[in-house]
Amino acid sequence: MTLHRPSNVDNKEILKTLLQTFNVIQKKIKIIYPIHPRTQKRIKQFGFEKYIKQMKNFIITPPLGYLDMICLLDNTKFLMTDSGGTQEESTILKIPCLTLRENTERPITVDIGTNIIVRTNKNKILKEVNKILAGNVKKNKIPKYWDGKTSQRIVKNLNAKC
Repeated sequence: MTLHRPSNVDNKEILKTLLQTFNVIQKKIKIIYPIHPRTQKRIKQFGFEKYIKQMKNFIITPPLGYLDMICLLDNTKFLMTDSGGTQEESTILKIPCLTLRENTERPITVDIGTNIIVRTNKNKILKEVNKILAGNVKKNKIPKYWDGKTSQRIVKNLNAKC
C-alpha cells in the first residue's frame, strides 16, 4: 500500500475512513505500508496512532527505495495506492491495483491495465478487495509500447531522420 496525497492524508475525516477501511482488510490479509513521512506526520497530528496499534496485520515500514518497492509489489496479491507511478508499475507486473483517488493521470492503467479507481469509498474498496481475494481479478493487457524497448525505438527513429 502507498498513501501520501494531500487530498487523502491532510483531510482528517478521509484519513480516518481509510484507516477504518484498512482495519477491515487487514483482518483478511496482511497490509504492508512503507509509510510516507507526510502521512506519518498526519497520523500523529490527528491522534490516529490508536487505530494503527489495534491492527495486527497492518505492517508499517520506513519508506522504501525503488527496487525494494518493485520487489514488494511483484510479490503482493494487490496494491492499494494514491500514487500514479505505482499504478503503472502494477499494470506492468499484472498486479491488481485499487486507486484511492477520484481520478488518475494514468487512464490507460484503468482502460486496459490492472487499475480500478475506488476513490476513498469504504464500501467500494471493500467490494473490490473481496473480489480480488476471491480470485475475481480484472482482465488486463500490457499497454502498447510498454515493453521496455522505448530507447531502441527512439534511436531507430532518430537514425531514420538523420
